[in-house]
Parts: sequence; structure tokens; C-alpha cells
Amino acid sequence: MAAEEDTHQNTEVLTEEQAERMLAGMNEVIRAGEEMRKLRAEMIKLFVGFGWTQDRIAQLTNMSQPAVSKQVTKCKVGAPSPPMGLALDQHDAPWLEGRLWGLAEEISETFDTARCTRHVNAIARGRKRFTPQNVDELRRLLEEDLMLHQAETPGSYRDAYDEISRGLDIPAKATTITASASVRRTLAHRIQRDQLRSDARASEAE
Repeated sequence: MAAEEDTHQNTEVLTEEQAERMLAGMNEVIRAGEEMRKLRAEMIKLFVGFGWTQDRIAQLTNMSQPAVSKQVTKCKVGAPSPPMGLALDQHDAPWLEGRLWGLAEEISETFDTARCTRHVNAIARGRKRFTPQNVDELRRLLEEDLMLHQAETPGSYRDAYDEISRGLDIPAKATTITASASVRRTLAHRIQRDQLRSDARASEAE
């Protein structure tokens, strides 16, 4: 009887392994949220450098004006950051990784069977980070997608991939860039996607 009671009690106790699995997903969401808040604060600093008003920044970030004002005050405490170039052709690793990410999202949204889709979704949820291993995996998946969908893929996709890959294979010289890697990736990601869409519209108009 005692043995039966012990067995029954054990089934009602949460094991460490169960707790670990349960909390893993929560921790990812919490960590991603913290990273996004930090990134937003850095982007506000960038917007201030562009000379944008607090009202405009509040609209863009969906924040209250007092909250933006608080962030702007923090930005002014330190030395002003030098202007950041927004040209697509830059060769530091975070910038190239952001371009790779942007290209992968475009391919994922263009082709339902894209091999890179799961990886792209994991990045969006904060479950994958830009480690050398994950970047290599994303490059491999993109290479497969470009080959599988070669006939339907715009030439600008392949050109962008080749340029990004060459940059990642050849380390850039030391730079004086002061923005964080997250900001650099985010900017390059957006600019790369916009450029691909602009190229597509230009091609359709010909």
C-alpha cells in the first residue's frame, strides 16, 4: 500500500525536466521582449540623430510623448553619435547579416516551399540569434532556395546573395562604427528588403 501511495504522489510532482521544458519557451519570449525594448531605445537614439521631432518619433514607435521624451533625455546624456551611413554596400558583419536576413524574408514570402522559412520565423521570434553557425545555416538554406526556384527568382535576389556571401567570406577591415550590432542588422534588413522590392517594380515597368 505504501509503495502504491508513493507512486501516486510522484505522478503529481512536477519534475525538473518538465519545468525546464515549460519555462524554456517563456524565457525565450521574455528575452526577446527585453531585446526588443533595448533595440527600440537604440533606434530612438538613431532617430534623434536624424533630427526627427519627439512627436514624430512617438507616432513611429507607438509610444507616448512623455515616454519618448524620457528616452531622448537619456540619449543626450552621452556624447552624440556620428551620423550613420545608410548605403546598402557596407561590409561589417552585422550589416551583411541584416541583408542576409532581409533577403531570406523576401524569399520566404515569395515561395511557399522556401527552405529558409523556419529559420526566418525562428529569427523573428527571437529563437535564433546571429551566431556564426546560424548564419552559415541560413546561407546554406538560401543557396538551396535560389537553386530550387532559379527559374522564378528575380536576378536581383541572386546578385544580392552573391554580394552578401562575398562580404561574409572576407572579413571587413576595422571600422569606427559605434551603433550596436542589433541596430546595424535591423537597418540593413529593412533597407535590403526595400531595395529588392524597388528592383522588382523597376523590372516590371520595363
